[in-house]
Amino acid sequence: MGSGSWSTNVYDAAERYRAASGTGAFAYSDHVRHSAPRNTWRAHQSLDPHGLTVRESRDSVEHPTSLAISVLFDVTGSMGGVPRTLQTKLPELFGLLLRKGYVQDPQILFGAVGDATCDQVPLQLGQFESDNRMDDDLGNILLEGGGGGQMTESYELALYAMARHTALDCHDKRGRRGYLFLIGDEMPYGKVKAREVRAVLGETIPHDIPVQDILAELKRRFHVHYILPAGASHAGNSEVLTLWRRLLGQNVIELDDLDAVCETIALTVGLGEEAIDLATGLADLADVGSTAVDSVARALSGR
Repeated sequence: MGSGSWSTNVYDAAERYRAASGTGAFAYSDHVRHSAPRNTWRAHQSLDPHGLTVRESRDSVEHPTSLAISVLFDVTGSMGGVPRTLQTKLPELFGLLLRKGYVQDPQILFGAVGDATCDQVPLQLGQFESDNRMDDDLGNILLEGGGGGQMTESYELALYAMARHTALDCHDKRGRRGYLFLIGDEMPYGKVKAREVRAVLGETIPHDIPVQDILAELKRRFHVHYILPAGASHAGNSEVLTLWRRLLGQNVIELDDLDAVCETIALTVGLGEEAIDLATGLADLADVGSTAVDSVARALSGR
């Protein structure tokens, strides 16, 4: 995984094909949701975490300085629009990261989070990719639309998988952490439950793990950010924001426009890599014709 290069032309061709054939960008989800009873829903085999060994972000001749970037989003009922927005904005994300020189060899993994207490598919994880296969991973995500309605989802299970089941050359060879963006509108459960790890990933751990402990483990290898976008059910909720700020400090981003999520991720990485300052990043957004300049400025200023 991680070979090849992103092509906006290939992305545009795929979009034209889908439009001509009447196929949606999330064909797997559309097929499953309309053809099978809910109790039979399963993650696409390419994203199924059961039996997961490791998701790798590796250097290669083609990409000698790989940088791992993970984007995991809540796909419960209140957040169903996020992956669709991400899919339409992928060219902007890569345009900024590559053409503006923020990162030389980004490798991006997409994943999805639900609720392990009640959902059929509470966790999905793609691969780290450098080319248009990341668009394929997005298209294979099942948009279950579940969730339990109690303002908590199984974010901690996703954090566990990323802490224990990823291998990053950026960290192991160069001592540089990757980036992990968690996009949601609710809180994690207080601990990674051993029974859910067994059920979802098929592995045994000796005891439950407090969410603070798994985050500490994860943050040794990833800069971890939480994005709460406008339009979500719990946007602006003080209880949600307070909990995440207690866990992540300044790496909690309130975003007043969901359409600005890719630009926000790109500039956050650019700032983290010290490739830009905020003023330069905002000027880059204006230069590429983005309409997200003001929203990104509000989201990232003062952090």
